[in-house]
This record gives sequence, C-alpha cells and structure tokens, in this order.
Amino acid sequence: MKKSIERKPIYLWANDDRPREKLIEKGRTALSDAELLAILIGTGSKEESAFDLCKRILGESENNLYQLGKQSIHDLMKFNGIGEAKAISIIAAMELGRRRKQNGAIKRNKISSSQAVYELFHGLLSDISYEEFWILLLNRGNKVIKLEKISTGGITGTVADTKIILKSAVDHMASSIILVHNHPSGNCQPSQSDISITKKIKEAGKLLDVSVIDHIIIAENNYYSFADERLI
Repeated sequence: MKKSIERKPIYLWANDDRPREKLIEKGRTALSDAELLAILIGTGSKEESAFDLCKRILGESENNLYQLGKQSIHDLMKFNGIGEAKAISIIAAMELGRRRKQNGAIKRNKISSSQAVYELFHGLLSDISYEEFWILLLNRGNKVIKLEKISTGGITGTVADTKIILKSAVDHMASSIILVHNHPSGNCQPSQSDISITKKIKEAGKLLDVSVIDHIIIAENNYYSFADERLI
C-alpha cells in the first residue's frame, strides 16, 4: 500500500484499499494484521487513521500477534485513539483466537504425549502475565473429557486445591487427569512447591481410583513434563 494512501483517513481511500471492502472483495486472508485490527477498532484519531494506529500498536508488540495478546486494557489505552471500548474489542478478539485454537485441538487430539498437552494449552497459558492452574480430564481411552480451570493467581503462584481437583475428576467420571499450570517468568523448571503439590494430588487420587499421569508446566515457548522427567 502506498504511503500517500496511508496518510489519508480510511474513508478517503480507494474502495479496493479500504479494509472492510477489501475483505468483502478479496477475502479475509488478503488483509494484513493491521488491516484486520483496523476493522475491529473502526476509527483512529485526529492524527492518524485506524490503519496507521493499528500499525503502531503492532509495532510496539514486535509485529507479533502473540505479543499483542499479552497486552492489558491499560496497556492498549496508552495509545492515543484507543479508549476502553476499543481496547476491550482487541482483547476479546485475541481471546476468541485462543479459544478457537483450543476447541480445534480438543476435537483433533487423543492425548498420547506431553507434547499433545502442551499444544492443547499453549494458546491458553503461554502469553498471560499471571499463573493459572488447570486440569485435563481424560477417559479410559485417554480422550479429552474437559479442560477445567481450577484457580487464577498472581505472578508468582496460584492455589491448587486437591479437594476441588478430585471432585471435578469424580463428577466427570474421569479415569485420569493431567495437571497443568504456567510460569509467566518464562522458566518452566518446577519449584519445590510444584513438586510437593503434585505428589499430594497423586497420592490423594489413588484413594478415588483417579490416576494423575502428568503435570505440565508451560512457559512462553517451552514446557516441562513431570512424566517425561520421571518425577511422577
């Protein structure tokens, strides 16, 4: 797209260059990330078009949607032209993308490896700035029954309540479960607390005939598996 076009408000662009019209005429894959974001926010500011504003927002996120997904409402509202409503629209779109990926993975995958669990949860947990603890409920054939969030915590930890975890397993008639949580620090090595709670839940599960077969810790682009490391 020519720079002379980019400086104009979008409503003054040629029809073929306007993001909405371009999507209708050429399909969604023809649009850049900035053009898709521009459709979401609708308008820019007095100083720049929605497209230019979105290019700047993406630039601050290393032109990476993964990094953009880490931004909070407050972070996005620092940009002139982005109010609360537009920030919420962007965050909602990022979350829909995560959920779409998650739903597709649930339908495709029978859990047969730690990598499969990582791929299932990566979109949910790898780019948030606080810890969450989840469980993956499996039937006897290692097919997914449900992904369930147990707790949300802070930057350095969250609570994994053994009673809540095992109640969920029993309620859903799960034969086995996999524990999953994230480390926002980027370091996926388990803490002593991670090791202790894993042992506690595994021992408690034996009383209810619920096997705890792994505990996956997810960081940005890697993970740690208790089963792979023979810690469970």
